[in-house]
Amino acid sequence: MGIVSIVLLVILLVYVLLIIQLIFGFNKVKSFHVTDLAPKTAFTIVIPFRNEAKNLPNLLESISNLNYPHKMIEIILVDDFSTDNSERICIQWRMKYEHLDTTLLENLHLSYSPKKDAIGRAMPIAKHDWIVTTDADCIVNKNWLLTLDNYIQTNPEASGPEMIVGAVMYRAKNNWFHHFQQLDLMSLQGVTIGSFGIGKPFMCNGANFAYTKKIFSEIGGFGGISDKASGDDVFLLQKAVNTNKEKVHYLKNNDVIVKTKPENDLYKLFMQRVRWAGKSTSYKSSYARFLAVVVLLMNLSLTFAFCLLPFAFLNWRILLIAFFIKYIVDYILLYKSNAYLRKGKFFVPVASSVIYPFFSSLVGIYSLFGSFKWKGRIFRK
Repeated sequence: MGIVSIVLLVILLVYVLLIIQLIFGFNKVKSFHVTDLAPKTAFTIVIPFRNEAKNLPNLLESISNLNYPHKMIEIILVDDFSTDNSERICIQWRMKYEHLDTTLLENLHLSYSPKKDAIGRAMPIAKHDWIVTTDADCIVNKNWLLTLDNYIQTNPEASGPEMIVGAVMYRAKNNWFHHFQQLDLMSLQGVTIGSFGIGKPFMCNGANFAYTKKIFSEIGGFGGISDKASGDDVFLLQKAVNTNKEKVHYLKNNDVIVKTKPENDLYKLFMQRVRWAGKSTSYKSSYARFLAVVVLLMNLSLTFAFCLLPFAFLNWRILLIAFFIKYIVDYILLYKSNAYLRKGKFFVPVASSVIYPFFSSLVGIYSLFGSFKWKGRIFRK
């Protein structure tokens, strides 16, 4: 057996052990069942947006349909210098739903991260202790806040949550490109849940993220992380975990799943994933950094192994075995994620699994050195 085969199998072994650990962690996170409790928690929903005229009406309509006392909801919309008619849509919606406590702000660029600036802009004027963030291209479930409140009330105050992570999934159309993104996002959600189950949480999504002003203040808000273009979610989570891990919870319930839109353009998808991958180099969690390196090495090794096949540096049987073993452990985690997030028919993602190592490798390498474009702006490393 050559050196290439040995390296591939060693990386595979480490990868498989890590994914199996996450699978067991996923099983440890139990679903939360809502009880018949009267709403008690007041929430401030913070929504940063930039050029989201196509998406804002759907989000705002879903918020107006929330099954929660409107007098206990505050909405803060932060416009990050939109050049379309997003602001007008917000004003018209606010006039239509005058009974909802809604504030529209213009963002202030005080750091390298417009989204952190937007949330930071809202924090001083937020009336309620619980802050909930979501994105303008999302739709929230009508029982979103009701379930969050129920979870907060159910947990004793002494050991109760002060930061709550929820799931995000795509509203995908029935085409391969959307399914590819759905599988990718489901894998991230599976890792998120699994990491909570093994006591090493490091990942979340700002489209479905809740925390108290108290813990935000205690960990210094975005201080120390505002030099990163993104990471208003994962970096804040990791700061909270380092300070008081017991206060950081994952809420597993179908009614808190937030739905967002997949990309329809390959270039935009690539830039989005580069933006996400770029966060990993600044992870504070040693476990998170190790996992990110192993995942990248696993995908790179499969990509290089495939490219080496014509030169006889690797036996094709070794590559086939490695791919099959990786496919099996990935499938188990994806299957569990799908059972929670979609509760529907799950197909065997063979084509996506073949293409994914190449796509992931390119994203991973590019994110280490290249800039990314997002919302019409270019962010450099």
